[in-house]
Amino acid sequence: MLEKYAVLVAYFGLLCLLGFIAARRVKGMKDFVTGNKSLSFWVAAFSAQATGESAWLLLGVTGMGAMVGFSAYWIVFGEVLGVFVAWFLMGKRFKRLTDRYASLTMTDFLVSRFGSSSSTLRILSAVSLIVFVLIYISAQIDATGSAFEAFLGWPYLRGALIGFGIVVLYCVAGGFLAAAWTDMFQGAVMLGCLVVLPVVAFIAIGDFSLIVSGLAAIDPGLVSPWGNGGATLYNLAAVLGMMLIGLGFLGSPQVFARLLSIKSEAEIDRGKWVAVGFTLLVDAAAVSVGVLGRYVFTTQGADPEAVLGNGAQNVMSQLVHVSFPPWIVGLYVAAVLSAIMSTVSSLLVMAASAVTHDLYAQFSSRQLSDRFAALLCRYATLAIALGAMALSITVAMLSPERTIFWFAIFGWSGIAATFCPMVILALFWSGFTERGAIAAMLGGFSMTMLSKFVLQDLPGVGPVFQALETMPPSFLFALLLGYVVSLAAPDERLKQRFLSECQSESVA
Repeated sequence: MLEKYAVLVAYFGLLCLLGFIAARRVKGMKDFVTGNKSLSFWVAAFSAQATGESAWLLLGVTGMGAMVGFSAYWIVFGEVLGVFVAWFLMGKRFKRLTDRYASLTMTDFLVSRFGSSSSTLRILSAVSLIVFVLIYISAQIDATGSAFEAFLGWPYLRGALIGFGIVVLYCVAGGFLAAAWTDMFQGAVMLGCLVVLPVVAFIAIGDFSLIVSGLAAIDPGLVSPWGNGGATLYNLAAVLGMMLIGLGFLGSPQVFARLLSIKSEAEIDRGKWVAVGFTLLVDAAAVSVGVLGRYVFTTQGADPEAVLGNGAQNVMSQLVHVSFPPWIVGLYVAAVLSAIMSTVSSLLVMAASAVTHDLYAQFSSRQLSDRFAALLCRYATLAIALGAMALSITVAMLSPERTIFWFAIFGWSGIAATFCPMVILALFWSGFTERGAIAAMLGGFSMTMLSKFVLQDLPGVGPVFQALETMPPSFLFALLLGYVVSLAAPDERLKQRFLSECQSESVA
């Protein structure tokens, strides 16, 4: 046990060191929110992907691999496709426009893109972001407690408080730059640990055909790409839901903040290969950990959740404990915390930016000095962190059967459905209007809630919506609503302005 703690102390110490080094560079709002747009392609790519994956990857996706087997690899396909589109097709256009508008946040970009004369879009964007960020951060805090419980045997609440306290400390100190630098380090830890574990486990087993036959004996559905029962409507909906998780990379503010803050378009050209490669490796490894854990730890007729925990989210910790000595187990605790903290840090800074830059600074009559702006960002970060902690503890008490996979997916889906359709249309369609953007945002926000709490409980079709989850219907509804409203009330002046900007900047 001492070896595990030694590794964790060293890990936490390095994170705090990076945070306080970054803090010395924070002189004002721009430094805290974007790191003065100074990210290299390595930092931007690792930071974006580590932020996008979260504890959902190391605990949730590994658990999903154990629960459903080979069909979980559809998650890998969908995520790689989403990252490819974001970096290869959207990244440079987004970077050019945000530089042209001198945007510091996603809300800045949207307001400038439509030349907003009212505050409706700014307020709606900032408030929507804060709501779903709180939910998403709460899922990560929940995962922190579960990780300490599974790996070290700590009480859930103690683990959640200590792990979350560390990330709040370096975020409050160093802002966006601290989040990006620590994400780079944490992404490397995630990548190394995730890739090594299934390789070591596979070598110990030594025969792929033995794994396939063993899984088929446990449950034939584990080796089917469609799940148990074949290509039924329910299974097809589940496969589609897993594939479309990657939609969240197509404009989510926490991911695109890295593209906004990267040094140049040339860095995007370099970083896009790093981002796609990172995603392919870590996602495929996470599913493989779950599949191998199901083979190693369960038998025919056994309830996987009774052996591997709720949603099989303890499968990684169990496989680590039988594969490595204690000091390496400590490294894997650090890997899980890396996934959690990289996401929490980015979300905290983004939510604090929404409060301070998108709301307070825009509507306050007070002129903000650089020193006061940085201080305000830090206070906002702390306040949002405390709110997320309270929400996480409340959910843990009210819903003991929750799983990290679906808890995190709800927050991810809400952010994605609210922002991604709007960002896609704003980047690629000259006919998109401010009214259409507001409609798309409201549609994505409301359909996320409706899908989760109403459609999934409907008789007959409810199970299909449960399998599909909230992302696909919410995303599609927001996209269509933004398109229809823009067609119904066109804005020719805005269209011509956008076309002129595209032409002058060689965007189109």
